[in-house]
Amino acid sequence: MKNRICKILDIEKPIIQGPMLWVTSAEMVAAVSNAGGLGTLGFNGGYTTRVNTIEETAERMRVQFRKIRSLTDKPFAFNYGIMEGDGGLFSKACLDVAIEEGVKYVVAAGDAKEDQIRALKDAGLTVIFRPLNPSIEAARIGERAGADIIVATGFDEGGSAPENTLGTMSIVPVMADAVDIPVMAAGGIVDSRGVKASFALGAEGVFVGTAFITSEESPAAQITKEYIVNHESTDTITLKTPVGHERALPTEYIKEQIGNEELGNIPSRMENVTRAYLDGFMTGELEKGAISVNAAISIIKEIKSCKKIIDDLFSGIEF
Repeated sequence: MKNRICKILDIEKPIIQGPMLWVTSAEMVAAVSNAGGLGTLGFNGGYTTRVNTIEETAERMRVQFRKIRSLTDKPFAFNYGIMEGDGGLFSKACLDVAIEEGVKYVVAAGDAKEDQIRALKDAGLTVIFRPLNPSIEAARIGERAGADIIVATGFDEGGSAPENTLGTMSIVPVMADAVDIPVMAAGGIVDSRGVKASFALGAEGVFVGTAFITSEESPAAQITKEYIVNHESTDTITLKTPVGHERALPTEYIKEQIGNEELGNIPSRMENVTRAYLDGFMTGELEKGAISVNAAISIIKEIKSCKKIIDDLFSGIEF
C-alpha cells in the first residue's frame, strides 16, 4: 500500500521541508518539491529586508508563489500561523493570497485551535497541523478539526522548541498512538538513521528543517551554512523563551543572552526573531544575530543540494 502521506500530498517521498520564515525561498521550495518532497514557503521567504505592513508580507508571498510555479509543477505548501489578535490578521492576509494563487497545501503551526484548523479545511486546503506544544490532546484536536496530517515535534528540533521537553523518541510514538490520521516526526532528523527511527516509532514521514538550511539552494548566507557545518551538537546553547525554548549556536549575540531573564519578555519577541533570522541566517552577521538549529547538527558535515539531502535521508528505506 502506498505511503499515506505520499498519497495525501501527491509526493514521491514522505518528507516536508519545514517553513523557516526568511530561510526559505522559491528556489529552495521548488528544489525540495522537484526532489520528491513537499517544499514549504515561510513568511518573508525569498527576502532579506524587513516589512512594514501585513499587506507587504502577503504580497511578498504572492510573488514567491508565482516564482515557485515557474520552477516546478510539483505540489508545495505555505506556512500559516495559528494566532489570535494582530497575529490572526497577519495569518489571514497570507491565507487569502495563498487561496487566490491556488496553493492547496498548508503547514498550520501554533496552538491547537479547532476553529482555525477547521476553517482551513473549509477553504479547501490539505492541512498539515504542527502543534508548537505537541501532546495527545493537541493531536486529537487536530484530527477532530479535520487536519489531514499531524506533526509530532520533539525537543530535538531547531527554531522555537516546545515548552515541554519530551524528545523526538518520546513524543512521536505517543502522538502516533493517539490518532488514526498519519503522523510525521520532527526534531533532529538529519540522516537516514533518523528517518528509519521515525518509521519505527510509528511516524509515516519526516518534517525536516535544519538539514535544509545548509542546502545549496538555501537562501542562508554561506558563512552561516559553514558555521553550522563546523559546529557540534554540544556547542549549542538552549535559552528559555515565553513560548518554549530556543536552541542556538554560540554567536556573540546568543552568548550575551545567557542568564538574561528579559530575553523572552522583550515587548516584542518578534524583534528578536527578526534579528535572529536576518542578521544570523540571512546576512551572516554572526556578532549581531542568532542561528537556531536542531540537536543533531554534528551529523551535518557538508553543504549539499536539496535533492542529495533527500536522497540520502531515504537511502535504503522502503515506505
